[in-house]
Amino acid sequence: MKTLLTVTLAVIITSFAHAQSCTPGGDQTSFGTANTWIGYIYDNQDFSNYAGYINEGSAVSPDFNEPFGGDYINYSTNGCPVYTETFSARYKLTKTFAAGTYQFMVGADDGYRLSLDGGATWIINRWFDQGYAFTAYATTLSGTYNMVLEYYENGGGNRLSFSVANLCLGLEDQLQYGSNDTWRGYIYQGVNFDHYTGMVTEGSTGNPNFNQNFGGSNTMYNTSSCSVPTEQFSARYRLQKTFVAGNYTFTAGGDDGYRLSIDGGATWVINHWNDQGYNTSTCNTILTGGSYNLVLEYYENAGGNQLSFNVAGALLPVQLIQFNGKAAGKNIGLHWKVTNEVNTDYYLAERSINGIDFEVLGRIYAVNPVVATAADKTYGYTDQSPANGINYYRLRMVDNDGKFSYSPVIKIIPNEKKAVSIYPSVVNRTPVYLQTSSALANGLVDIFDMTGKKMQQIKLRSLSAGQTITLSLSTMHAGNYIAVCTEGNEVRAKQIIIVRQ
Repeated sequence: MKTLLTVTLAVIITSFAHAQSCTPGGDQTSFGTANTWIGYIYDNQDFSNYAGYINEGSAVSPDFNEPFGGDYINYSTNGCPVYTETFSARYKLTKTFAAGTYQFMVGADDGYRLSLDGGATWIINRWFDQGYAFTAYATTLSGTYNMVLEYYENGGGNRLSFSVANLCLGLEDQLQYGSNDTWRGYIYQGVNFDHYTGMVTEGSTGNPNFNQNFGGSNTMYNTSSCSVPTEQFSARYRLQKTFVAGNYTFTAGGDDGYRLSIDGGATWVINHWNDQGYNTSTCNTILTGGSYNLVLEYYENAGGNQLSFNVAGALLPVQLIQFNGKAAGKNIGLHWKVTNEVNTDYYLAERSINGIDFEVLGRIYAVNPVVATAADKTYGYTDQSPANGINYYRLRMVDNDGKFSYSPVIKIIPNEKKAVSIYPSVVNRTPVYLQTSSALANGLVDIFDMTGKKMQQIKLRSLSAGQTITLSLSTMHAGNYIAVCTEGNEVRAKQIIIVRQ
């Protein structure tokens, strides 16, 4: 009975102290100056029942970290005390910034938001119940700004923090690729690669795979130059890697958005660029061998942080040197040359009339080459009933264990008057040839890399039907290229060329 009476009296005394009459100070509209905020405190979550004002910051800095005295107490203001549950606060400060890039960091339990234009718009806005979390925002400023920082507390812990500083920027060349299976990762403040903060590395010699959680949520992640908050940041990883010909499985995962490119960012073989819990995605692809520019991009918006990468491959011993075809009357002859023919069982010649759906025309066993040499073997197959119009052909190269890979697709039109051939498709300090079945006047051959950048242009003299000329690619570095032959506005031929040195 005594305990119950004591508790009852304590509640009555607290309620009386909380409800006693007082006069709130402050006008609720004035902005603080000289780095000192005026904070207007309200005894409700919706800025109603104004209690009084407080000050935060100092002449040296506007930064502050305010716990409001703790949970379930009366917090003093210049006016009336406010109970530290279900209350709100609106801080105002007019501040002049020298020209530069600044990072704002605000954290709270519960809701918070920050404006630089008097409350018209919010550069940081997390207006919902939450445990203590912080958000960083970087922007370029010059001049005087009316800053408004708003906060509400619904239940549990109470805390509001604010800081601003000149943004630290990284110094590295963000276009440079890592090598030896070690990625160069460029880290940015903001989810859209907004402000570069510094570099990290992932993977190790002989193993490019990694799984990174960035130290966890709501913490600071160190880079070569600056630390970045692990909320609302992004990362771009680059790695130049050489693959031998084979069938590869790429797996990437992230929380939130992630995407993977193997051609320098021109296209994405994996693309999950959206907010999400951690998940993974897989891409299987045949690589013809050579050097590839891998780009792995990631952004984190809120919540958990994780990014992972894995690649595994099964080598295909046989390597395709050349695959082409030529119309001869009503037939189309296919020819291909291979090297390193180990464990190869047979080849399937396949045809399509739409470039998508292929049918098997014939099976050519590896033990019956047309011409055999110590290193290379040449094969042939004749399609005696090609379709009218465009015929698409490819090879399926099958090993004894059932694994297979496909050749590039070639396009042939029976009796085409303007057929042009560019061959071989793989060269090693050897010439590339162009052959035309009809006269060609004022033609051009443009060489593009796999990002679409024009690397070389070769002007052709007038060629007669059946003439073959040599195209010099001696200045090209090892890599994959696309050769396009045009006459006027008409594309006469297009061929992927793999240069090895």
